[in-house]
Amino acid sequence: MSSLAVPMIFLALMGWLVPKLLSMVMPEGVRPLMVLGLIATLLMFVISGIFFFGLYVAQGTPLAALFEPGIAPTILYFGHLGLTAAIVWAPILILSVASLPSGWTQETW
Repeated sequence: MSSLAVPMIFLALMGWLVPKLLSMVMPEGVRPLMVLGLIATLLMFVISGIFFFGLYVAQGTPLAALFEPGIAPTILYFGHLGLTAAIVWAPILILSVASLPSGWTQETW
């Protein structure tokens, strides 16, 4: 398995799982569904950045080296990586959010 496969599988699974978990605490309805989509997107952006930060640390990059340019540039760098990873998780997140109304019991689409 290539070194890209595991991160891609993780991000794809999170793109599917985050909206499903949020739907358990959010009310049913069109407006709440739109809010859920926005919250899920923001969460995936943060999760992706933290995931890439963890990959750097797991591969042995010292924390001092990561934060050498400063806190803000480091956050921006990993935020950029998280946003770039949206090419993997965003389509799955969109499909996951779009499938949520099929399980509604109180509201109709």
